[in-house]
Amino acid sequence: MPQFNNKSKELILSIDAGTQSIRAALIDASGNILHIVKTPIQPYFSEHPGWAEQQPDYYWDVFSKTTRQLLQNTEALEKKIIGVTLTTQRATMINVDENGNSLRPAIVWLDQRKADSRQILPGALRPVLKTIKLMDTVEGVIENCDANWICQQQPDIWKKTHKFLYLSGFFTHRLTGQFVDSVGNNIGYMPFNNKTYQWAGKYDYKWWLFKIEREKLPDLVKPSEIMGKITKKASLETGIPEGLPVFAAGSDKGCEILGAGCLTPETGCLSFGTIATFDVATPRYIELLPMIPPFPASVPDAYYTEVSIFRGFWMVSWFKEEFGLQECMLAEKKNEAPEKLFDSLIQNVPAGSMGLMLQPYWTPGFGADPFAKGSVIGFGDVHNRAYLYRAILEGLVYALREGAELTQKKTKVPVTKLRVSGGGSQSDAAMQITADIFGMAAERPHTFETSALGAAIDAAVGLKLYSDFPSAVRGMTKTGRVFEPSADNHRLYDDLYRRVYRKMYGRLKPLFKEIRDITGYPSES
Repeated sequence: MPQFNNKSKELILSIDAGTQSIRAALIDASGNILHIVKTPIQPYFSEHPGWAEQQPDYYWDVFSKTTRQLLQNTEALEKKIIGVTLTTQRATMINVDENGNSLRPAIVWLDQRKADSRQILPGALRPVLKTIKLMDTVEGVIENCDANWICQQQPDIWKKTHKFLYLSGFFTHRLTGQFVDSVGNNIGYMPFNNKTYQWAGKYDYKWWLFKIEREKLPDLVKPSEIMGKITKKASLETGIPEGLPVFAAGSDKGCEILGAGCLTPETGCLSFGTIATFDVATPRYIELLPMIPPFPASVPDAYYTEVSIFRGFWMVSWFKEEFGLQECMLAEKKNEAPEKLFDSLIQNVPAGSMGLMLQPYWTPGFGADPFAKGSVIGFGDVHNRAYLYRAILEGLVYALREGAELTQKKTKVPVTKLRVSGGGSQSDAAMQITADIFGMAAERPHTFETSALGAAIDAAVGLKLYSDFPSAVRGMTKTGRVFEPSADNHRLYDDLYRRVYRKMYGRLKPLFKEIRDITGYPSES
């Protein structure tokens, strides 16, 4: 049995700053969320096509508003808080001066601007990279590095930059006055050595790819270590008691994996969020694609591999906005989530959607062909919007199964259990489809707020409430509802997946290229 002290009296304040909202939760050492406040945010504004930015002070204002509201409503619990932790959206970058004041809007992870690789990658090297089939990868990481774009387009801003921070590092400085961040947040195009868990060595090629000076990067600590203490100024702005220790956690996705109870590669962690993902936690460094490292986990000295469907359950939101007005109006009247009504919409649609098949490449992820497009095939007179909605869910899970097969091939460890989190996991239909397509039980964690819970697990270990992460996960995570697969549905899905879905992209790829050549969409730049 895990050992801890007075767990019923000790609480952790966990802040989860995602893409759609900022949450603040009080969590006990048994993983129970005693109170939570959620404040929606404007994800970004866009002054140019493809740009996605947000004012850093806006993030901080919503952060402070959220924590103040939580603590104002829970004065009796406030005295029990013994530690603070935070997790944030990945790869949102902020330039700050010596005092931590922002110099320009944050570049949000959804941003699609590109740096000019020709200014960094010598022409003589390009034929060599093409020969060894690494040209697209190297060119892609150079172009997607936000620092490279700022250096090229806004050199005056870069010159004034004292630190180049993730959103997590920005918040940490506001809370503690320290330029420090968790290793678990280093996800993106930065000169970071994923094998040593430190910034890259002096002669590492990453300094050549990413034009960032070492002195402009924060200090790093491992998940569960202390990053600093709440300052008086931060206390006045946020309502968080002064002097409380702030513990390192990891990215929202890394914390979601930890909060779902996934510690080994035998458990596949599916996330049904804006980005739909298939992840496994692993103690080994494993590249699913050449030169694309695994991500640092929210557990020290560990990793998680990830396959992403970039638009993921955004497509559910798309369907809701374009075809779900009736359900949205009824849901508002009943004060329910529209997704529950969409589950009812498809209850009479059979598995396989009578051959309506969707491939969810609405926005290609890293490494995909730039002209890739989503596709829907198999329309017949039987099909209506209910069939399309089910086909969206099935297409997403087909894509995640494809990611699971790649992952198992690389890890050489079979996945025997599925944990599903994220907003889309609240759909019973999506959960059952997942179990049926994978042919194994799909489990919900006991709470929807797995990112906040994962960060709280880091703090609980740091506070010595648990001796290690396995005992903390056993003590703070539980299994919710389990969805068992239907053998008949799995056989049908298996045939559709192998004989149709896996062949769709290869057959349609030449046509996608023709579409781009004719219409210019999507552009190559």
